[in-house]
Amino acid sequence: MTRNTSARRRRRAAPSRFERAGRRAAALQRPRVVLALVLVLGLVSVMLLDGYLRAEVLGDHRVRTDAAYDKVPQRILDGGPILTSANGSMRTQSVPKKTVVLTFDDGPDATYTEKVLKILADNDVEGTFFLVGSMIARHPGIVKDMVAQGNEVGLHTFTHVDLSYQSDARVKRELTQTQLALAGAAGITTKLVRAPYSSEASAIDNYSWPVYKKLGAMGYTSVFVDTDSDDWKKPGVSKIVQWATPKKNKGASVLFHDAGGNRDQTLKALPKYIKKMKAKGYTFTTVSGAMAKSAARGGSVQNGSAQGSGAQAGGTQGAGAQAGGAQRSGQAPGGAAPQGTPPSAGANTPGGTRNVNQAAHSEATGTTLYEGKALIAAVAIAEWTVPTLAVFLAVVGVAVMARFAMMLVLARRHYRQRNKRRFSWGPPVTRPVSVIVPAYNEKECIANTLNSLAQSTHPIEIIVVDDGSTDGTKEIAESLGLPNVRVIRQENAGKPAALNNGVRNASYDIVVMMDGDTVFEPDTVRQLVQPFAASDIGAVAGNAKVGNRNTVIGAWQHIEYVMGFNLDRRMYDLLRCMPTIPGAIGAFRRQAVLEVGGMSEDTLAEDTDITVAMHRAGWRVVYQEHARAWTEAPASLKQLWSQRYRWSYGTMQALWKHRKSLVDKGPSGRFGRVGMPLVVLFQIVTPVFAPLIDLFTVYSMIFVDFKASLLAWLAVLGIQLVCAAYAFRLDGEKYRYLWMLPLQQIAYRQMMYLVLIHSSITALTGGRLRWQKLKRTGEVGTPAGVGR
Repeated sequence: MTRNTSARRRRRAAPSRFERAGRRAAALQRPRVVLALVLVLGLVSVMLLDGYLRAEVLGDHRVRTDAAYDKVPQRILDGGPILTSANGSMRTQSVPKKTVVLTFDDGPDATYTEKVLKILADNDVEGTFFLVGSMIARHPGIVKDMVAQGNEVGLHTFTHVDLSYQSDARVKRELTQTQLALAGAAGITTKLVRAPYSSEASAIDNYSWPVYKKLGAMGYTSVFVDTDSDDWKKPGVSKIVQWATPKKNKGASVLFHDAGGNRDQTLKALPKYIKKMKAKGYTFTTVSGAMAKSAARGGSVQNGSAQGSGAQAGGTQGAGAQAGGAQRSGQAPGGAAPQGTPPSAGANTPGGTRNVNQAAHSEATGTTLYEGKALIAAVAIAEWTVPTLAVFLAVVGVAVMARFAMMLVLARRHYRQRNKRRFSWGPPVTRPVSVIVPAYNEKECIANTLNSLAQSTHPIEIIVVDDGSTDGTKEIAESLGLPNVRVIRQENAGKPAALNNGVRNASYDIVVMMDGDTVFEPDTVRQLVQPFAASDIGAVAGNAKVGNRNTVIGAWQHIEYVMGFNLDRRMYDLLRCMPTIPGAIGAFRRQAVLEVGGMSEDTLAEDTDITVAMHRAGWRVVYQEHARAWTEAPASLKQLWSQRYRWSYGTMQALWKHRKSLVDKGPSGRFGRVGMPLVVLFQIVTPVFAPLIDLFTVYSMIFVDFKASLLAWLAVLGIQLVCAAYAFRLDGEKYRYLWMLPLQQIAYRQMMYLVLIHSSITALTGGRLRWQKLKRTGEVGTPAGVGR
């Protein structure tokens, strides 16, 4: 009992080399999967942020018109353009006589705002700019210069929405986000706000009035207009100047726009307007400056039913207090106020310098400042990333379309060339060949594989290399009693070692390599070896087909094999840069295999590795479409992921291994400068970034234009369907599986993309993968039994 227990403990304490490698590989993959998911999540977040900035995500473009106003107090409708709240009571204030408050909406704009600022500076005038938060976040430098120049700023919401349609939470969010953007850009917050689509105080209606009362209760001062230049209509410079001029020497809050469209007429009208108004004895100031000036003169304030002096209606308050309305008790300074609430009056510029014309400003501190800077940084990343990706994806899209076009043209040429009656590789190849079957735990498939080879119309010897199987594969192969079959047993060392062992023991100068789960047609070997009639051909790729295609996963792989692999091979064949001879069916000159060092264990894609090595050694590699092999494709998503992950990662390893071919001369250099870029572009770069095209398409369908995006997606799907149908025609396949193509594009293709991204991350982080054995069912029987 004790001895048995000790023995079991020793066995558990000393796992095999392959078990240790497997555990290390599994441990390494988990963080890489997480990293891949984090990258995808990060990209989605950046896209959503960029869409939110452009009002594509959560955008609300409704604008209320012609609403009733019977619930709005008449004193408000008849009052001035500055609306504040004191002790729960709303009051308005007018701009003093012969005073102009220049206000600008919808900025900042990269084209026009800086020019407006220059005009103001040249004329020694300050203005009040009501800024859209998303624009602040995109152009923080302009806002910083604006404030430093002495101008005042107010909020114009973050996404320029009509607040009368929004919930209380959305209103607070719009203001809070704009305050954060302002804090990050200029280090300040503000108490001024102008609701989008507002105009004169007389235009307040029953829906917007509750919003303004809430803004007042939150400590904001709402600013309307007395005189609208209507510059957005682009009526001409003289009209803009005329419409912006107050009547009868009245003071006015005058509206211009520094963004939101072409503002060339505004730029021409503004200096003329300033000069005209100065000539008439007007002075220019900001909203806070007008409030301070009114308070100093005991100006007009409307409160309740009475109209009196500023002292009578609360005019004894300081300018800063007036700009913000009544402050609620307990409100902390410097940005620590409740969400959506402007901070209490304090130092109104970074550094603590007080400016009456900027009395609505407060220095941003604490979390408000840091969250604002983080928002500006995130927007900068989104502003750079999304356009860059859009351009790159346009290039990828063009490359994909070019690939489709090139495949169709070259595949047709290949088919017509190889199927001519008079086409011949040379004298028929009739000499015997060696067929090598590496097998590791293939008890379900080995009998079908060997029985199919026994029906070969070409003379062959069959070498089964049992790679340390533990399921009786060797015994099954020997028990069949087939002629010309040799079974070689070796310790488990992997597929490359098994193939090399078979090559060393081969009796003939041409060797055919296949997988232990593959079934050949009777004429497959004969068709496969005919190209060796040409002395410069060193290897031949056969036509691998999915045998278990009657499931959804099998049908998806069937489409991929016919359209992706075989159509590609026709193209690469004509370009003389075939990247891979499939492990399921390939033939080699034994001399060529030995010349390049045999099957290498340096990569997990030994078939790609040796194919590239043969190109570099000067051998020609061709595709023989008439040599068909039926293979058992993975039957579950987990097995499919494992297989394609190994293929993708192995291909990257092989390309990296042979990277020196890029600078080589002769045949090696030709493959490096022709084949290598094509493989990298079409099998790595394009597939890695192709999911982003789908992501952008989904994004556009949801947030931009569903119909146009759907039509674009259907157009691309149509092109792919044409390519797939043509590939099926060339291969003599029935079209019934093509109805699965749309679903393949939606589900299966995305999985393949994720596999490739996962492989890319593994390669970039220096990971290693072990050989992975797939579970087989043996359902692919003799070729005659494979249904099409």
